Amino acid sequence: MEDERKVTEVEIKEYEEAMKEEEKAKNTIDKYRRDLKKLLKWLDGRSLTKSVATEWKNDLQDQYAANSVNSMLAAANGFFHWLGWVDLALAYLKIQRKVFCEKKKLLEKEDYDRLVAAAELLENLRLMLLLETICGLGLRVSEVKFITVEAAKRGMVEIKMKGKVRTLLLSPKLSQKILKYAREQKIESGKIFITRNGKALSRNQIWREMKRLCDVAGVDPEKVFPHNLRHLFARTWYNAYGDIVKLADILGHSSIETTRLYLVSTGEEHARQMEQLGLVS
Repeated sequence: MEDERKVTEVEIKEYEEAMKEEEKAKNTIDKYRRDLKKLLKWLDGRSLTKSVATEWKNDLQDQYAANSVNSMLAAANGFFHWLGWVDLALAYLKIQRKVFCEKKKLLEKEDYDRLVAAAELLENLRLMLLLETICGLGLRVSEVKFITVEAAKRGMVEIKMKGKVRTLLLSPKLSQKILKYAREQKIESGKIFITRNGKALSRNQIWREMKRLCDVAGVDPEKVFPHNLRHLFARTWYNAYGDIVKLADILGHSSIETTRLYLVSTGEEHARQMEQLGLVS
């Protein structure tokens, strides 16, 4: 019965375990857990019905941006389907895809060059090489661990994530840089980007090291984070070759629509393109 549908801490925990078995990303699991606990708190002991779920969705729209609302709805819908409450699934908000983004959020090639130069100035060779590797291959930060001495010697790296395998070719220049660094650091085999204790650098460590470069590089910290390097790679590659299908394969996207989001330009560039049409005298 609908009036008996109660969300509990136990069910949220069991759903979390189910997502782990499905090898969902840790960040996704953590995000879903937080969103479902917000739903649990909002319900305040009430049973779930379609009308109650819709009321929750409407409340979300009053508090959050559309993208955030859809993110929370995704968590709830996944949970509802897992419980077999498919009739409670909520429709996502329709958002028109932007053709440009705010300049302050876009990492430009000039910003990237200044970050690399700052890392070199500070003699942080590991970070300098890390920036060039992420940006040079379009890696996710979680994929850095696959960059090894063996991969550099082969000139290719196999990325194994979420049950999928994709192979990326390393340019000779990048391979040489990685092997040179490995020799200097006496890394004979295995992962390149490691701590003094030999452990792989974590996402937070990479993020923090990049943020420390901002003052020296003179780059806005808001646009400095690992995933923006991946976006810069995507835009640079597409501007050079114009093949979105191949780019999607390189980035490991299952949908070209995801790849298109990476290619959004700044508002200034979009305005310049509109001006060049010559349709306004």
